[in-house]
Amino acid sequence: MAAQDTAQLLQECDAGTKMAVSSLDDVLDRVQSPRLKSLLAQSKQQHTRIGNEIHALLNCSGEEGKDPNPLAKGMSAVKTGWKMGMDSSDATIAELITDGCSMGIKSLSQYLNQYSTADESARSLCRTLISVEDQLVSDLRAYL
Repeated sequence: MAAQDTAQLLQECDAGTKMAVSSLDDVLDRVQSPRLKSLLAQSKQQHTRIGNEIHALLNCSGEEGKDPNPLAKGMSAVKTGWKMGMDSSDATIAELITDGCSMGIKSLSQYLNQYSTADESARSLCRTLISVEDQLVSDLRAYL
């Protein structure tokens, strides 16, 4: 059970990092503030680094990664396109990313509780990912 919980938690974290990187890519070229652009680029690097650690753990255990839910990814793209079409300001970008982070924090926290017998390395990566997203939400408040 512990090995199965570990693989499932890592797969959910993998999907989360991929979703985060994709969402950041969707808005980075539209950011006006150099400071905000730097903040979002740094977050993308953090998510990529965590994603690489997740892949390494999955590969060691012979497990596959997981892509984000296509429906969730599509709905995110539609929401981003619609909101940015109405108002492409940095405040809108901060709002979109804040909403995405909040959903990620909620989902990852649920998975952390659901897969309670996952090994500590997987649980630690999940907590790190939650922390990165929580810090980004905090940092983005200045742009809302």
